[in-house]
Amino acid sequence: MIGSAHHPDRQEIGKKTIRVFLCGDVMIGRGVDQILPDPCPPGLHEDYMSDARDYVGLAERVSGRISTPADYDYIWGASLDIFDERQPDVRIVNLETSVTRSEACEKKSINYRVSPQNAQCLRTAGIDCCVLANNHVRDWGQAGLLETLATLERMGIKTAGAGRNLGEARREAVIDIPAKGRVVVAAFALPSSGAPPHWAATTERPGISLLPDLSSVSAALVCDKLRR
Repeated sequence: MIGSAHHPDRQEIGKKTIRVFLCGDVMIGRGVDQILPDPCPPGLHEDYMSDARDYVGLAERVSGRISTPADYDYIWGASLDIFDERQPDVRIVNLETSVTRSEACEKKSINYRVSPQNAQCLRTAGIDCCVLANNHVRDWGQAGLLETLATLERMGIKTAGAGRNLGEARREAVIDIPAKGRVVVAAFALPSSGAPPHWAATTERPGISLLPDLSSVSAALVCDKLRR
């Protein structure tokens, strides 16, 4: 019978369902950082753009004037209304931006960073966990990565996929959902995604959790770790 102990009704099932919001490639640097209250210096190291404010100009040419400094919620647009409507239990993003004022720029074609002050926009969106196993979190050197970790930690945002050493980089983020359970987030980057091999964390060096490939050996490593 529907609603019996053996056949819970839809409302009862809903109480145990964990609704997860997942978003890849969140970039809050360059022009986004520039319109917020406390941006990094605007200089860029790109072949086609040397000033991040020029990205703001391009956006204004298409969509009209942007009043600055913008509130932290401005950059999320209608997303915040959708969050209010759908009420996810946990919000997880792949943060492809270093949270730092470091000037130790890595020699690569694109380097993303947002100031630690402007990273407050992540809290405005209620982000619970930032995945950092990607090809941009160390765009501004080890100093930039360490500042990213420290800033997110101070903000109460969990991280997965990067750390001050290999153990921390491979440690899962665990998010408890009261009365429902928990969400465990594990993250790994690959060289084929643009993550340089020298970014890999070691027992003595900060870095990202980097798998060499998608072979069965790598898959077994991940599965064994999660099983344990």
